[in-house]
Amino acid sequence: MESTDFCYMTERTGKHMKDILYADVVIDISHEALDKVFQYRVPFSLREKVIPGVRVCVPFGRGNRETEGYVIAIGRETDYDPDKIKEISYVVPGSLSVESQLIQVADFLKKQYGSSMIAALRTVMPVKNKVRHKEEMTISLGISLEQAQQLLTSWEKKHYCARVRFLKRLLEKGTILKEEAVKECKLSMKDLRKLEHEGIIHMSTKVLYRNPFQDFRVMEQSVCLNEEQQYIAEDFQKRYLRGEQNTYLLYGVTGSGKTEVYLALIQTILRDGKQAIVLIPEISLTYQTVRRFYERFGDQIAVIHSRMSMGEKSDACERIRQGDANVVIGARSALFAPTKNLGLIIIDEEHDNAYKSDTSPKYHARETAIFRAGLAGASVVLGSATPSVESFSRAQNGEYILWTMKKRAGDASLPDVLIEDLREEFQKGNRSVFSEVLYAKMEERLKKKEQIMLFLNRRGFAGFVSCRNCGIVVKCPHCDVSLTYHRNGRLRCHYCGYETAFSRQCPVCKSPHVAAFGLGTEKVEAALHQEFPEAKIIRMDMDTTRRKNAHQQMLKAFSAGDADILLGTQMIVKGHDYPNVTLVGILAADLSLHGQDFRSGERTFQLLCQAAGRAGRGQKKGEVVIQTYSPDHYAITTAAEHSYDLFYEQEYAYRSLMGYPPCAHLLVILIQCADESQAVLTVMRIQKMVQQSQQDELDTVQILNPGEAVISKLKDMYRKVLYLKHKDAERLLDLKDRLEPVLEKHPLFAGVQIQFDFDPMNFY
Repeated sequence: MESTDFCYMTERTGKHMKDILYADVVIDISHEALDKVFQYRVPFSLREKVIPGVRVCVPFGRGNRETEGYVIAIGRETDYDPDKIKEISYVVPGSLSVESQLIQVADFLKKQYGSSMIAALRTVMPVKNKVRHKEEMTISLGISLEQAQQLLTSWEKKHYCARVRFLKRLLEKGTILKEEAVKECKLSMKDLRKLEHEGIIHMSTKVLYRNPFQDFRVMEQSVCLNEEQQYIAEDFQKRYLRGEQNTYLLYGVTGSGKTEVYLALIQTILRDGKQAIVLIPEISLTYQTVRRFYERFGDQIAVIHSRMSMGEKSDACERIRQGDANVVIGARSALFAPTKNLGLIIIDEEHDNAYKSDTSPKYHARETAIFRAGLAGASVVLGSATPSVESFSRAQNGEYILWTMKKRAGDASLPDVLIEDLREEFQKGNRSVFSEVLYAKMEERLKKKEQIMLFLNRRGFAGFVSCRNCGIVVKCPHCDVSLTYHRNGRLRCHYCGYETAFSRQCPVCKSPHVAAFGLGTEKVEAALHQEFPEAKIIRMDMDTTRRKNAHQQMLKAFSAGDADILLGTQMIVKGHDYPNVTLVGILAADLSLHGQDFRSGERTFQLLCQAAGRAGRGQKKGEVVIQTYSPDHYAITTAAEHSYDLFYEQEYAYRSLMGYPPCAHLLVILIQCADESQAVLTVMRIQKMVQQSQQDELDTVQILNPGEAVISKLKDMYRKVLYLKHKDAERLLDLKDRLEPVLEKHPLFAGVQIQFDFDPMNFY
């Protein structure tokens, strides 16, 4: 394949027609062949209605079948013969239009992260179709009381029983609901409409939005910010009043009161009639965050996350669109809330992996938030106790404004941290889940009626099932991963959901020596019940929180003191604030330390610091025990010292030496195909295309050894991967832009899924 395949250049040759408008329309069909813009003429009668983002119906294809699509741009030029361009049929009634700002965000996602425009549009649209809202109709008198009494007398004489009942009730109450008039007074809607037409009554309708905050109350409180918090609030206010639009990095140790700062910043922009979006990384944080924000802002808040019903999401979006809700809280998707007057975007725990989408478009919320804020004239605040190396580097370079908070709020101090070497425990003959020190401290806390949090970054009962005779590991038949053993006697794949019964007999050598190995949350829970039978335990992981509101119920119970020990995966280590937690145990720090990922050290440091930060947030002193087989690793020693600066210094030196972000950039090309040989051929062809495209260049893009992905088979699809590296991000993006049209259109790549990911958060 020649490198000239990249050079598909188009030249605009359309005629300039002053009186005719053309709409660029993306057809709402998920098919790569249709991932292109089609032009349609805008009828004069629809000129006021057809705007960027509106949904329209157009004649499509040779049969001119009616098809819906999105208008993404309006212009007066066309690439085609104007006489052959079809006309828009009509604007789809009752559809949710995508505002022009979100259309531009979709275009950014497509160009930056390599997705189809359809996928990008579906990502930015908060709710695809309108959901019918609940309504309440109220009836009141439209005539004077004297006239009503005369009318009542007349109806009584005519024996209009239903009307008499209705009018008596209306005179008695002043207003009644439609349901009361129809069901209790036995008056039909037809009669009510007639009375309204005659001016005897007024009927008014209001939308009843679903209220997910029934348990929350606004709290009247006078807030006194400490010195660090006050400085940040005043600095933001000064810059905001000067009309500055900035990206800020708020680096504050755990428990320093970052949430209180967020509330103060939001208060500033609300006074100016603006709206704010607050992103949180985990649904498990929603309950606590929403409670804090509701206490301050009441009904001005709206929540958007994936566990909500379509009706709840639709109501939330409608309240935001109408300006009834000015503070939007939610996970990554809340970034695309339909705010018309956006003034501030806050990303809490900005370092978290959850802000990177794992489906196309594989966007990062941080970069997308900065782009959207630029369109809206808004500012962005990134907050974390352990900022990502990329963000801290940008703050050091002056791209972001850096705010620091080094002290915990109130009189609280950072907890003492002990590192327990599990190698020494093994030599002592301790085969327990808990080291001797952790066990003793847990006993002590339980006697004092203080609470404990135990963190393990793996769910299930055991990591894998293996035959001790032949060594075979039982794997998922659809994915190249081991199955996880659960206490209900089932083996489960955590990627595709495949399940099968556990068998003691080896499927290969037929020996009866199959057993479960490793450590999971279920196994730890079983050990806790055995060692501390009187303790009340809550286990919180993906398996126990599948039900709607399960996160909220568990955290509410732990906050109320209904449990002594909260055991969980990383969802328990972020942002939670429980004053009675005085001990945190990190059971296996190595689980995230030795992954096939250059970010594994950073991820381990962040998890340890976040977990340690849950201890001692009240008046009582906190302690943390880190159990590890790598007690000398800098990610663990710096976390024990609560020193981000020391960690950053060593981690940045490593990234610089190896040429990893932020010192360079990576573009990943993921190839997936049901035919393994086709996947192999595809990755070889792409590698050759990249090499040919830069034959005459000196500063070439580095091609890392192409091969199998970490998970080489997933859901019956074989996965190959190609990593491209260069210090200049624009070089990689330009290469992606040249590759995309070839990979989409060339017949050699038919039947192969090809995805791009820029600066991935995880290795494939």
